Amino acid sequence: MEIKVIKHLLDETAKKAEEIRKLLIEKKVLMVNLIGSPGSGKTSLLEKTLAEFKGKYRCAIIEGDVATDRDAVRLQQYDVPICLINTDGACHLEPMSIRKALDEFDLDATDIIFVENVGNLVCPAEFDIGEHAKIAIASVAEGHDKPEKYPLLFNECKAVVLNKMDLAQFTDFDKRIFDESVEKLNGKVPTFETSCRADEGLEGWYGWLRSMIESVRG
Repeated sequence: MEIKVIKHLLDETAKKAEEIRKLLIEKKVLMVNLIGSPGSGKTSLLEKTLAEFKGKYRCAIIEGDVATDRDAVRLQQYDVPICLINTDGACHLEPMSIRKALDEFDLDATDIIFVENVGNLVCPAEFDIGEHAKIAIASVAEGHDKPEKYPLLFNECKAVVLNKMDLAQFTDFDKRIFDESVEKLNGKVPTFETSCRADEGLEGWYGWLRSMIESVRG
């Protein structure tokens, strides 16, 4: 009986993810799923991106958090629609919650939805939420072995953001090892070396997002 219940739940999850995907295609809205450890710079990257895209693209945010609303409050200054999902201890966002969150947005007046997933490199990578792309976000402060330690995320992601490059000189981070690990797992997936604090290396990330938005628009 337990096996049947688990299979049913997995089937329902997959169906809901596909429903989301079809809705986004119909509305021509790009949705990207930002996945990274706590402190990797997901929210800082979002802040920079929202500031850059203001007046150019219509953005919305689904903010996942285990308990607080701190990141959502931090992003309010950018005057974009935000839907906060508190997971009450769960380690990831699920498509059922994402589908409900989409009802809070006017998708006809939206170009891109950023999902800031719960700070975790394992569970969020395992769940399809109907997104166009998973984005792996790592920082040099976390070490160069992240791809090898969390291969599923780096294997499935459509882009890698290597953040906090301004701190590289103060760490033992070996970029060669990091790059070789990413390439081994995911071929020529684009990697953007950024520093949100120093406002460096972000143009490549912005350009990639613009091309994705235009591709979804058709």
